[in-house]
Amino acid sequence: MGSPLGKLHLMKTYPETIVDGEGFRYSIYLAGCRHHCPGCQNPESWNPLCGVLVTDSIIDDIISAINANDFLDGVTFSGGDPFFNPEEFGYFLHRVKKETKKNIWCYTGYTFEELYSDEVRRPLLKDIDVLVDGRFDQSKYNPELRFRGSENQRFVKVQEELRKLRKEEKKFEKSSSEIDEVSHAC
Repeated sequence: MGSPLGKLHLMKTYPETIVDGEGFRYSIYLAGCRHHCPGCQNPESWNPLCGVLVTDSIIDDIISAINANDFLDGVTFSGGDPFFNPEEFGYFLHRVKKETKKNIWCYTGYTFEELYSDEVRRPLLKDIDVLVDGRFDQSKYNPELRFRGSENQRFVKVQEELRKLRKEEKKFEKSSSEIDEVSHAC
């Protein structure tokens, strides 16, 4: 598969941090966000042209740095909103997941349900382990919260939620086919 890169911008990376998820993490901050949450801690990240254009060479360097650090527990994507450029982010995300085999956290202003119902963004969920979802809500800000800014934001164990949804969809398909069989018998 060729690289779809061309619009995705990298603002900064933190090769070793403990503030963007559980354990020792490599954090990647991407530019671009449509949510424009009042009180956002990174309003400069709203501009999709902030930082440098992501290239395969930059991704290669990031993956090499991650793989060279045996102390890392995982990788975190933040921003901005990584889902701002879903096709480009999906390519970057998939390469990091596949080539590092690390636990992936992702911060987004979208809810899990919004991402799941979006045919373009839904496929990206397969490479994410924990999603910190929801727009920052200044009225629900709580400085005591760990790894999130406002009380409405959630930790979603993505693979667990996807399994539940697939199970529900199979159950629905089975009941729909049974209804079709009954209606054809009449």
